[in-house]
Amino acid sequence: MITVLLADDQPLVRAGLRALLDTEDDLTVIGEAADGREAVREVARLRPAVVLMDIRMPGLDGLEATREIVPTGARVVVVTTFDLDEYVYEALRSGASGFLVKDAEPAEIRHAVRVAARGDALLSPGVTRRLIEEFAARPASGSAHLLAPLTAREREVLARVAHGLTNTQIAEELFMSPATVKTHVNRMMAKLAAHDRAQLVVLAYESGLVRPGHSA
Repeated sequence: MITVLLADDQPLVRAGLRALLDTEDDLTVIGEAADGREAVREVARLRPAVVLMDIRMPGLDGLEATREIVPTGARVVVVTTFDLDEYVYEALRSGASGFLVKDAEPAEIRHAVRVAARGDALLSPGVTRRLIEEFAARPASGSAHLLAPLTAREREVLARVAHGLTNTQIAEELFMSPATVKTHVNRMMAKLAAHDRAQLVVLAYESGLVRPGHSA
């Protein structure tokens, strides 16, 4: 059973999400929060597997709450709208494992919760595009040293992770098995202290390993 906490300052949004998730045999909402501070407290008390986190809330916002929650082991999926995508980059930096838009289809929301619960990251195509645009607008950080612990092969895998390829697609391109790709990904996360693929993407762009508009 995947336990979920809902953090949103709109009661109707929380009610809708609860109704959507509680109909599933493997999902259950165990708590709600109306602001970021309450979300942090409820995560400490209830220990949910996944938190659906709004960004704009009174008091402590969703970004700050995410920074405090991620070290507890709970996975955070940020709920955003297209006019708030300037927050996507910072949410990734804060440790969010995925993003949903508020008008997402019910199946997408349930899928995002399951993906986050198993330790993977989910970025919708629209959010990914805006994230890349954000990187493109930033000056080069000169942080190539971030990837110093990686082998040449791991860098090849990382470049393809950053361009959104699945393990199977990476395996086909680099002539290795999907299991070997998964091993490389897990080793990279350990070496770089990244808790999921989303943070690997951030590091790949920040280090200059990949650049917007360039293929792997």
